[in-house]
Amino acid sequence: MAKEIKPPKGTIEKSLKVSKPKPVRKIFYLVTVLIPVIFFVLLELALRIFHYGYDYTQWVSPLKGKYILNTQIAHKYFYNMPDVPRSDVDIFDVVKKPNSFRIFVLGESAAAGYPFLPNGSFSRYLQQRLTLEFPDSKIEVVNCAMTAINSYAMRDFMPGILKEKPNLILVYAGNNEYYGALGVGSMESFGTSRALVNLVIYLEQFRTFQLLRNVMQRVTGLFETKKAPTGTLMARMARNQYIGLDSKVYEEGLDQFRGNMTDILEMARKQNVPVILGTLACNLKDQPPFVSITQNKFPPADTVYRQAEANLAEKDYRAADSLFRWAKDLDALRFRAPTDLNEEIFALGKEFHYPVVNIDSAFDAFSPDHIVGDNLMTDHLHPTLHGYQLIGRLYYDEMERTGTLPKTKPRDLTDRQQDSITVSDFPFARIDSVIGEYRIRVLKNDWPYIKQQDVIPIYKLLAPRNFIDTLAYDLVSGGTDWVVVHKDAAEYYALRDDYTQFDRVMRVLVSQYPMSIDYYDYAATVLLHAMDYSKAYYYLAGRNKVQPTAFSEKWLGIIDLSQNRVPSAKKHLSESLKYDSDDAQVWYNLAGVYVDEKNYPKALETIKKALFLQPNFLGALALRDELQKALK
Repeated sequence: MAKEIKPPKGTIEKSLKVSKPKPVRKIFYLVTVLIPVIFFVLLELALRIFHYGYDYTQWVSPLKGKYILNTQIAHKYFYNMPDVPRSDVDIFDVVKKPNSFRIFVLGESAAAGYPFLPNGSFSRYLQQRLTLEFPDSKIEVVNCAMTAINSYAMRDFMPGILKEKPNLILVYAGNNEYYGALGVGSMESFGTSRALVNLVIYLEQFRTFQLLRNVMQRVTGLFETKKAPTGTLMARMARNQYIGLDSKVYEEGLDQFRGNMTDILEMARKQNVPVILGTLACNLKDQPPFVSITQNKFPPADTVYRQAEANLAEKDYRAADSLFRWAKDLDALRFRAPTDLNEEIFALGKEFHYPVVNIDSAFDAFSPDHIVGDNLMTDHLHPTLHGYQLIGRLYYDEMERTGTLPKTKPRDLTDRQQDSITVSDFPFARIDSVIGEYRIRVLKNDWPYIKQQDVIPIYKLLAPRNFIDTLAYDLVSGGTDWVVVHKDAAEYYALRDDYTQFDRVMRVLVSQYPMSIDYYDYAATVLLHAMDYSKAYYYLAGRNKVQPTAFSEKWLGIIDLSQNRVPSAKKHLSESLKYDSDDAQVWYNLAGVYVDEKNYPKALETIKKALFLQPNFLGALALRDELQKALK
C-alpha cells in the first residue's frame, strides 16, 4: 500500500481563513460608492451655476439690509400652474433693531387681503395701528399669506420665520385645506401622506430634484393631451373635486390640517414665540351651497339651505344660523372651512396653550340678524375692507389682552381713538376699490359660481366707464401690473389738480413700498408745487426716514418754521446745510429761526451768508435791513 500523504500541520486551517482585503480593494469600494454621490454633487453645482430652476431661498434682499419673502417661492408648491401667487412683499430689516417689534402672519388669500391685496389686509390695519400707538417701536408686520396655499406651505415657511426672531405670529388659515396646493382634494396633490408631501417640499430646494421632476413631466406629457389652463385660480385648483361630509377624503383633510398645524405650533413653542390663532368666518346667509350631493347619512345641502332661509324669514334667527352652518358643512365643494376645522383650531389652541380669537363668532355679532352675509363678505369667504379691518381690530384686542403688544411707551389714546385714526388714515384709494370690485366680478363669472357656458367675456363683464376703471380693467385682465396702474392713477389726478385723490394714491404706493424714495420725492414735489404743504410734509418726513437729503431737510425746516415749530425747523435747516451749504434759501430761513429766538446778531450773520450766495435775494435784503435797524 502507498503511504498516506498528510499535509503539513496548519495548512488546512490556514487555507480556511478569510484573507483580508488589500488596501487597493478598500479604495475601489469607496470610489464605487462615492462616484454617484460626486456625480450628483457636481450636477447640483452645475445647475446652480447656470441658474437652472428656481432658487427657493426663503428671504431675499431687494435692498441692502432689507428682506422680503421670495416672490418665486410658490413654485415650490405648484406644479401645473404657470401663474403662481405671491405674497404682499412686506419688507423688514435683515438685522433686527433693538426697538423692533416683528409680527409674521400665516394664512391664505383671506389673510393676504384678497380681493384688495396687497394693501387691504388685516395685517396692514395692524401695521398702521401699532405704528400710531407705539411711536418708539419700529413696527414690522410681515404677511406671508398667499392665494391657494394651505398648511403645507405654512409649515415649510415656519423654520425660516423663526430664524428672523418674531415677537409674535398670527394665524388665519384653513379655508384652503382641501383644495390649496398639495391638499387632499387639490389638482396639485401628491396624495394623503403628509410625510411624503413634506419630503417632496424639502427636496424641491435641490436643483437636481427640480431637473428630475421636469424631465418626468416632459416624458409623461408626451402621452397626454393637455389643454391650456383656463378660468380663475379657484376654478383650476378644485374643478369637480367633490368631497362629501361622510367621505374618507373629508377626514383626511382634517388630519392634514391637524398634523401640519401641530408641527407649526410645536416649532413655535420650542422657540418660546407667542402665537395667536383665529377661527375662520365665511358667508353663511348670502352664499348658497356650491354643490349639493346625495350622501348616505345627511340631507342635501341645498335643502338645508332653503330651510335656513325659511327660518330667517320667520325671524327664528338661532335656527337659521344653525341651518346655514349645516348647509355650508354639507356643501360638497370645500371652499369654506367646515365647522369641524374651526373646532380643530380651538383644540390646537388648548393643547399648545395659545389664545384663539373667535373671528367667526365676532363676524356674526357684527352682522344683521347675527348671521354673516354680504355685509362683511365680498364673496363666499373673503371679507370686505371693513371686514378685514374688523379682523385686525380683533387680533389687536387679543394682543392687548394677552400682553403681547410692544413694550415701549404707548400714546395716550383710547382704543376707540386708535381705531378711528387708523381707519381714517388707512392707505386705500378709489383705484383699489375698483380693482377689488373687478376681481370679485371675474371670480363670480366662472365655475363654481356659474356654468361654463354662461361665462361672459371680460370686456363685457367689466365695461370700464372712465380712466380709473380702465386702469383697474388693465390690471385684472392681466395687461399690466399693480405698480403701473397706481402710478398712472396718481399722474392722472395730478394733471387734474385733484390733490386729495393724488395724495390717497401716493400714500398707497409708499405704504406698499416704504423704501422707494422716488415715490416720496415725486409726491412731495407735486404737492409743494401745489402749495399743499401739510400733505407734502408727510412725504418729506417719510423720505427723510429712508434717506435724508438737502431737499427734504430744507423743506421740512421751511414748513416747520411756517407752523411756528421753531426747534424742529432749526434742526432740519441745519441738517440741510450739511448736505448743501450753498443754498441761499436755507440760510435765509435759518436766519428766520434766529429772529424767532431773538438772537439778532446770529440772524444778521446768517442772512449775510444768504446774500453772499445770492446778492439779489429780495427777501434776504429786506430782512438784513430790518436786523441792522434793530441792532442799532
